[in-house]
Amino acid sequence: MHSEVGLQIFYGFIAALRAEGLTIGSDQIHVYFESLDVVALDRRSEVFWAGRATLCRNRSDFAAYDRTFKSWFSSGQPSLVPLPETQVVGLPDSDGDGDGSGSKKEQQIALASREEELGHRDVATMSEEERRYLAEAFATLPIKVPTKKSRYLHAHQHKSIDARQTVREQLRRAGEPGPLRYRRRSKRPRKIVLIVDISGSMKAYADSFLRFGHRLMAASRETTEVFSMGTRLTRVTAALKHPNPDIALTDAGLVVPDWCGGTRLGEALQAFVHLWGQHSMLRGAVVVIASDGWERGDPSELAAQVARLHRLARCVIWSNPHRGKPGYEPIQSGIKAILPHIDDMVAGHSLAAFHELAERISNA
Repeated sequence: MHSEVGLQIFYGFIAALRAEGLTIGSDQIHVYFESLDVVALDRRSEVFWAGRATLCRNRSDFAAYDRTFKSWFSSGQPSLVPLPETQVVGLPDSDGDGDGSGSKKEQQIALASREEELGHRDVATMSEEERRYLAEAFATLPIKVPTKKSRYLHAHQHKSIDARQTVREQLRRAGEPGPLRYRRRSKRPRKIVLIVDISGSMKAYADSFLRFGHRLMAASRETTEVFSMGTRLTRVTAALKHPNPDIALTDAGLVVPDWCGGTRLGEALQAFVHLWGQHSMLRGAVVVIASDGWERGDPSELAAQVARLHRLARCVIWSNPHRGKPGYEPIQSGIKAILPHIDDMVAGHSLAAFHELAERISNA
């Protein structure tokens, strides 16, 4: 399997599955090839189940997978496809003249230009190679956790005088004067709650928002919660705790039962407020809802639930992938309903947009 021909066969199989309509991300491909390293490739059944467990997102993919596997590996000679390139595209080749400093500078300029271009590229239009770059870029996304003042005062050197502690120490010294004691309110991290719409209309962006949630958890694991919503609400915080983002997203895919389904935002948020509205998780938290606003249910119900959420949380930020596209207008019924009840609406379609979202969270 480690030979180039072997890799071409399996990449061709993945391409055939995609042609049959299966949605296969780079994270699934990574896990698929890891599983092929531990199974016996000469045993057809082991190869079959390795692919079925890693490349199928839900039960509806099984029939297409079974049919494609049978036709692909039962033919006389599977087709070979070129292996994906791993180099950064757009970089000039070294000309080998002189000390190479000019060529090196040109490469650095080209690399910076490429990164700038990809930073503003819509996630939905990215190739597999560009998506791999995006996944790596999320690992270095700067996250500054918002803070709030603690309820309790703590000893400090140069803040307000702590009269009670000062007098107590003087009494211990039988009234002899001594140094003054000071106190201040300390700061502690504020809760962050990310709710990601995983319905069919958000299919191209849900993966990126979950990666963003994984990055938030890496920066502040104890104060970040991540949920998915579509036809139901699912808490995926535990699934995203693995330090490897690809494995974490695979784990999240296993616990979420309604990938690419319908959209009942109002019902999902009603369940969220009902279950967590009286919980310390939500009180004073920064709540980020990632959705394009397409609602199958009653928009007034969605507006009522967002209004309830806004009364409980510190602030509510709505991230809409279409917000940053030219000519966008908030015409969706769900978006029009929630606009009076949110603090801000930001984009969520590119890496640059995620940088802005991270900054907006830190300043909440």
